[in-house]
Amino acid sequence: MPVQPLQTKEDIEDIEDIQRSSIDLLKQLIRIPSFSKQEDKTASAIGSFLQSKEIPFERYLNNIWAINKYFDDSKPTILLNSHHDTVQPNSGYTIDPFVPEEIDGKLYGLGSNDAGGCLVALIGAFTYFYSRSGLKYNLVLAASAEEEISGSNGIEALLQEKDFKRYLTNNVCAIVGEPTQMQMAVAEKGLMVLDCISHGIAGHAARNEGDNAIYKAVHDINWFLTYRFPKVSDFLGPVKMTVTSIETANKAHNVVPGECRFVVDLRINELYTFDDVIKTIRENIGSDVAPRSIRLRSSSIATDHPLVKAGTVLGKTCYGSPTTSDKALMPFPSLKMGPGVSARSHSADEFIYVDEIREGIRIYIDLLKQLL
Repeated sequence: MPVQPLQTKEDIEDIEDIQRSSIDLLKQLIRIPSFSKQEDKTASAIGSFLQSKEIPFERYLNNIWAINKYFDDSKPTILLNSHHDTVQPNSGYTIDPFVPEEIDGKLYGLGSNDAGGCLVALIGAFTYFYSRSGLKYNLVLAASAEEEISGSNGIEALLQEKDFKRYLTNNVCAIVGEPTQMQMAVAEKGLMVLDCISHGIAGHAARNEGDNAIYKAVHDINWFLTYRFPKVSDFLGPVKMTVTSIETANKAHNVVPGECRFVVDLRINELYTFDDVIKTIRENIGSDVAPRSIRLRSSSIATDHPLVKAGTVLGKTCYGSPTTSDKALMPFPSLKMGPGVSARSHSADEFIYVDEIREGIRIYIDLLKQLL
């Protein structure tokens, strides 16, 4: 049976108050449009919430951060991070995405599941521990921007900001709040997009001339379809390669194209570096290959890491996540874990169960108690 930390009556009342205020904060955030790069007002709302709890905070761009009251440079640090930006509401919405309606235990609203519930649950856990002295770890809270577009002014920029960075110098690890049903995503596939160009020689289709670049592209595309990288991850499975688009600049029916472009989406497990994968691809196809970005690398945290062991004590299971998050941008061990369900993300009439948020706060607190 999982071990549940003991809680006093006073402790339970404190957590219940945190749960109520966290849910109220999420309702406030839902009311404020916060599309990626336009999160200034939700950043201000989060700052105001912390201020109401008498927690000093800092702001860098649209990122809000705070440290626990008795931060001690000699102690290791746990970063608690989630994002407050959202995608645009899709066309299937039947309700106002900016009205936080609570119906039959569900809280509806854009960003409620991804990742508002995770964010307010982590903020709630941070407020619980903020003023406690004698902790074994420091806590740093970061509510970051631009996660949905993997933007450069979100957690990536914050990690390089000198005032923030100085609190992350001693044995750092992180909990990244994303909807995982409070299970532990210990590994995450990396994302790399390749722009490929096959080269031929233009010619007239009616005559036996030219060298068709489409046929060369098809040959390479078939390699992407059939090749299997030999290393298969226990948590993330195989490397996955998917050709997602193909085009030529030529639109005339009677011209053999001299150039053909196609795009490949790659989801890479933690057993390969991006350089390994690109090298193998270039050795096997004739097309030119150019990665758009190599920022969103695969990541993993050891199953014997203290964060993971603490979750295991609570009966939480480990798995590998096929989706990317800000975890990919962190140069230290990080555990992706949060309330909500990944499949609801970006869906019409997005929602999260209120009880999922309450439970998420309690589990975050119980997990951290084993370390702090």
